[in-house]
Amino acid sequence: MKKFIMIFLLAFVAVVATACTENENEIKIGMVNWSDGIAISNLVKVIAEDELGYEVKLTTADVAPVFASVASGDYDYFLDAWLPVTHASYLEKYGDQFVEYSTIFEGALVGLVVPSYVEIDSIAELNAVAADFDGKIIGIDSGAGIMGLTETALETYDLSNFELLTGSGPVMTAELANAIASEEPIVVTGWQPHWKFGEFDLKFLEDPEGVYGAAETIKSIARTGAADDFPAFAQFLSNFSLTGAQLNGLMSAIYNSDDDAIDVTRTWVEDNADVVTGWLDGVEV
Repeated sequence: MKKFIMIFLLAFVAVVATACTENENEIKIGMVNWSDGIAISNLVKVIAEDELGYEVKLTTADVAPVFASVASGDYDYFLDAWLPVTHASYLEKYGDQFVEYSTIFEGALVGLVVPSYVEIDSIAELNAVAADFDGKIIGIDSGAGIMGLTETALETYDLSNFELLTGSGPVMTAELANAIASEEPIVVTGWQPHWKFGEFDLKFLEDPEGVYGAAETIKSIARTGAADDFPAFAQFLSNFSLTGAQLNGLMSAIYNSDDDAIDVTRTWVEDNADVVTGWLDGVEV
């Protein structure tokens, strides 16, 4: 009898565990701790949950494991793929294992960024004034595409007097803010759209060798079969795109608020109901 009860309990626990871990209505989205990715991912989560009835799980990780997880099927979507240059290495490595799904933003830029009061205007001028910057370029997480491009820039422009420091997006912006408060020279790995361009007077250093490429596109990528598993979400994401004003506005709202990003985003959705209605046009729930 005891053996029967034990077998029953084990079977019951297994059923409950399966029910808790398998949710056919849950969309798993990988998110990197970048301001645009945070804004885009939270915006999509709010709309998918409040308007389409899905449950969305956002998981924050570095960009390399996010691409790998979409390719392996552990994540359903990633909404912040910068193509064709910044994340080209991941496209080359995993491109046949996921789907480039939709265009979210056009005209994105990456490069080296300095405050506007810095007198130089080109990456080619950096070596001559390396001492002014303590020989440091303030970077972000090591797997980020912009870090690889900056390593290439160090070689292309023979920036032997500089060291690229690894950090994170928040650390980079904190260093930038501290330097600007004292009007000190600083050079960082930067990208646009980003809330820092609304908060500070900044400029991209010219890139005559074209290391960082021209304007890029922010795209969503999806695991194979995701669109079939979540058809209403896929229809919505096909309609979903942001202008610079929309994305910068949401990023700034999140940055300047003490509230949770999801709450700030929900307020943005309420204030931009007509835009959201357009994204949901033709979506069958």
